Amino acid sequence: MGGQRRGTREGQEITIVEVGPRDGLQHEPITVSTEAKVAFVNTLSRSGVAEIEVGSFVSPRAVPQLADTDEVFSRIDRLPGVRYSALVPNERGWARAREVGVEKIALFTAASETFAKRNINCTIGESLARFTPVVSAAKQDGVIVRGYVSTITHCPFEGPVPPSKVLDVAGRLLDLGVDEISLGETMGMAVPRDIRRLLDHVVRAIPVTVLSLHLHDTYGLGVANVLVAWEEYGLCSFDASAGGLGGCPFAPGAAGNVATEDVVYALRASGATVAVDDTMVVQAATQIEGVLDHPLTSRVSKVLRQKAKSAVHGQTGP
Repeated sequence: MGGQRRGTREGQEITIVEVGPRDGLQHEPITVSTEAKVAFVNTLSRSGVAEIEVGSFVSPRAVPQLADTDEVFSRIDRLPGVRYSALVPNERGWARAREVGVEKIALFTAASETFAKRNINCTIGESLARFTPVVSAAKQDGVIVRGYVSTITHCPFEGPVPPSKVLDVAGRLLDLGVDEISLGETMGMAVPRDIRRLLDHVVRAIPVTVLSLHLHDTYGLGVANVLVAWEEYGLCSFDASAGGLGGCPFAPGAAGNVATEDVVYALRASGATVAVDDTMVVQAATQIEGVLDHPLTSRVSKVLRQKAKSAVHGQTGP
């Protein structure tokens, strides 16, 4: 097997990018209040995650759930050591982000032309052209820039996506000047073999130090894919969502993101250094679950809640 092995990153701490407030809430059918979003972010800030993706400066008509991102940014408590980021689609979005002092922006495109057209209403090439002035302006202001590449293994419209397409788009984003690449497994269909096939190709050309993995958990294999990426390739940065919140309105059938607390447990139990308090993440997930109209899916949340319930009632296992 090709690729870069874990030994190159041994001992380095795992970075968790918490995407629940943005990728998690953007797909919710009910309107979540600004107050609930602020409280969600503030609790996550105390969990030890390195970064929180607070919202998105896209058109409110496109994603009405995140129309109040400006206000959320103005009201959250920004703790030292936590980076607060947001999606920015174009120069107009950048102007809004700059106004509220966003520390890091994320641009988003895809490895599949059809998905790009459905998701951001333009071709991959057009999206990259749109990003050019945004990257330039952000870098002049000392703002970190992330580039998302969606549909890294499967596209809901085109089927399996060749790793060469992913590498091509990621390379073009880096050529624009982005600082890091988040590889988005949008459909949650990948199995470890798919992740190996992708990373065998990608890490030959792009250092793992600039890569993050963004996994959805439709088939329950998100955690397994995280472990493959860390153990076999040395990736140390993972996007995740408290409680497993999420989904993509432009990817039929896709479920939520892999749950932050599940990722933290699996990596720590496997020997990784993870400075995240999973009980605090569960608290944040429970908090936001209280304002939604459905339960969340995290396995660790269920375990910790059951333990707490058992402790209150003096119950023991068999």
